[in-house]
Amino acid sequence: MRTGTIDPGRMTARMELERPVDTPDGQGGISRAFASAGALWTLIEPRVALITERRDERVEDLEHDVWIRHRTDVSAGMRFRKGARLLDILSAFDPDETRRYLVCRCREVRR
Repeated sequence: MRTGTIDPGRMTARMELERPVDTPDGQGGISRAFASAGALWTLIEPRVALITERRDERVEDLEHDVWIRHRTDVSAGMRFRKGARLLDILSAFDPDETRRYLVCRCREVRR
């Protein structure tokens, strides 16, 4: 999608941006939780669906491009939450280097 043709009015999905918070588990490892980094209006564009079997279980890995207004604090490892849906951010980039938008490549796993 060309950014010159993006209508910000298409950003109609309200999603929560979450960042990972690691705490020691007392046994040399970590326990990961997620904390809110704010609610955003987004545009979700499905990219691909991959259906696999893991341990005799059917799993659908869905990949999406999630468009948001430009922010400097978004990176891989964060995630979006929309109700029960979780979209893990794989990468984030400025598609035309104008600092207007950020495209987050995300993976959603459905069981």
